[in-house]
Amino acid sequence: MATIGFIGIGNMGAPMAANLSKAGHRVTGFDIARGPVEALAAKGGRAAGSVAEAASAGEILITMLPAGPQVRSVYLGAAGVLAHARHGSLLIDCSTIDVETARAVAAAAKEARFDMLDAPVSGGVAGAEAASLTFMVGGEADVFARAQPVLAAMGRTIVHAGPAGNGQAAKICNNMVLGVSMIAVCEGFALAERLGLEAQTLFDISSKSSGQCWALTSYCPVPGPVPTSPANREYAPGFTAAMMLKDLRLAQQAAGATAAATPLGASAASLYQLFVDDGTAGLDFSGIYRFIRKPERKI
Repeated sequence: MATIGFIGIGNMGAPMAANLSKAGHRVTGFDIARGPVEALAAKGGRAAGSVAEAASAGEILITMLPAGPQVRSVYLGAAGVLAHARHGSLLIDCSTIDVETARAVAAAAKEARFDMLDAPVSGGVAGAEAASLTFMVGGEADVFARAQPVLAAMGRTIVHAGPAGNGQAAKICNNMVLGVSMIAVCEGFALAERLGLEAQTLFDISSKSSGQCWALTSYCPVPGPVPTSPANREYAPGFTAAMMLKDLRLAQQAAGATAAATPLGASAASLYQLFVDDGTAGLDFSGIYRFIRKPERKI
């Protein structure tokens, strides 16, 4: 079993770290909030008092951080990972961040003689808790092979996406598709309601015909047809609207940097911005159905 440092014991990081500990790995965790770190220690892990302590605690270091600036700070700062990790440590960043930052930090790690992977995840909190996450991994093939046994303790599907930064590229492209398709599904149900077509009837038809997609059949935004979807628990989040907006913004940033045409992605980002500005950042992203179907709403 491996010794692992884990930085970022938040909504996603906490169950991921707990699953590593459950699998028999020796996990030392750090977060700026002490509560989750103490909870990890109660589940068999160990609490670190700083980034430096967590970075030096194991042969593998995993981070799950909010955004690019935090990743740069945690890895590149004087009290950060590259300054304090053990010689030969494997570094795995599971944060969802911009491709530019992922590649810049990976380059700095390589210069400091560390192997590093960017490995953002899909599956939300439920996937983290069930150890069923999908990992999209960027980095060298031999480093990916080294990381697979550890990632397997936290996820079910582990895909090598190519060189450094490609894990982030895969994540933001995938979530742009998801954001656009969720809006399309919501619009279809909203129109059906206006036309007097019951939601269950539309679901029964579209789920078996050309309208079929994951946002419809696995995560239906209308209460009823898919009992496990957040729509049936008042849109309690598996993946918040704020997080979807973050990913759509990252996709638009990447589109701008590469001159890629993403008009539907841009429209989805704008619509989720309106949704979040309506005071619903903490709802599940599928809750945008409520926003779209309001009779008085003009978008």
